[in-house]
Amino acid sequence: MTLELGGRGSDHSTANDKAVVWSGRTLTYADLDAAVEQWPHLPVHDASALDLPEALICVFAAARQGSAVRVEDPATRPERVGDPSPEAFLLVATSGSTGRPKPLARTAASWVDSFPEFTEITDIRATDSVLITGPLHATMHLFAAVHALWLGACVTDDPAEATAVHAVPAVLRDVIHRMPGARVAVAAGAGLDPAAAQAISALGIRLVEYYGSAELSLVAAQVVDEQTSLRPLRDVEARIEDGYLFVRSPYAALSATGWSGVGDLAELNGSELLVHGRGDAAINVGGTTVIAEDVERILATLDGVRAAAAIGTPHPVLGETVSAVIELDGSRELDRIRADARAAMAKEALPRRWTVVQQLPRTASGKIARGELV
Repeated sequence: MTLELGGRGSDHSTANDKAVVWSGRTLTYADLDAAVEQWPHLPVHDASALDLPEALICVFAAARQGSAVRVEDPATRPERVGDPSPEAFLLVATSGSTGRPKPLARTAASWVDSFPEFTEITDIRATDSVLITGPLHATMHLFAAVHALWLGACVTDDPAEATAVHAVPAVLRDVIHRMPGARVAVAAGAGLDPAAAQAISALGIRLVEYYGSAELSLVAAQVVDEQTSLRPLRDVEARIEDGYLFVRSPYAALSATGWSGVGDLAELNGSELLVHGRGDAAINVGGTTVIAEDVERILATLDGVRAAAAIGTPHPVLGETVSAVIELDGSRELDRIRADARAAMAKEALPRRWTVVQQLPRTASGKIARGELV
């Protein structure tokens, strides 16, 4: 399967349908197709510093030409040695949530071949306007935009017009209330806390959570209220070794051959996958393993907390204790929030130290930048 614009000969879209509505500018599929056709021919393109419409034109032009295209954060470009593999299409990078981003290369098929199943899971349609909530060098946003244009949908930055959205949980909780026409919400990048999931589903919105990584793309997904847990995609294999998740997938980056360790602690029960979080975010409290993401999900449900992060702090007796770094919304005092936490959490997981910040450090995709936080 090749990567092409959905409006080019698609049964679902016509040339006059909107393809991109961004910063007050509208491009139809005819406009987009003409711009893709006129884009200069290069062995390696660079869309990293382009505005979103031009960046997407560049990406689809590279696909049509059989070239590679860089879509990276201009501020933290990973070092690349030598020419890209002849198979390479997308030259992207990891999020850098635990350190400096590392370079990745993937084929067009490693994304496009997953699009039909992803469309089936999400029920995003050619008639949807898909809200993109972050920069394209964060691969979840690039994936969302490329999928939308492959399908024949419209990519937009206007919540008031959007009917579908891709976002990390921290962004989704806010933006969903500015989308009166919301039909589908796709959460990725971190686990969505149950209270937020229930609130979004209660609005009659189809809520999909997926688990993946820049290296592996889509690994597993669930439709909230229809399934009780994540399930690997049909062609993705998963196994657990010493508590860690390993994946073999046709959607992996070129460097991720065979079985690849994801670095996440997880459980696999038949076809059901339970991901606990990063192994390097596990906190050993007196012999009890506390997963930072589990602590963060609980803290984020407490009234008065806008966002939260948990890290391990060295302790002479227990080995480590949990420290919380939180953003407050101004509605409650910290002492009351700490009291709520004591009532909701096991003693090992309860933060011993609390730090209030104006804004947590985050990657471009909206995930907590743990390396910077520590």
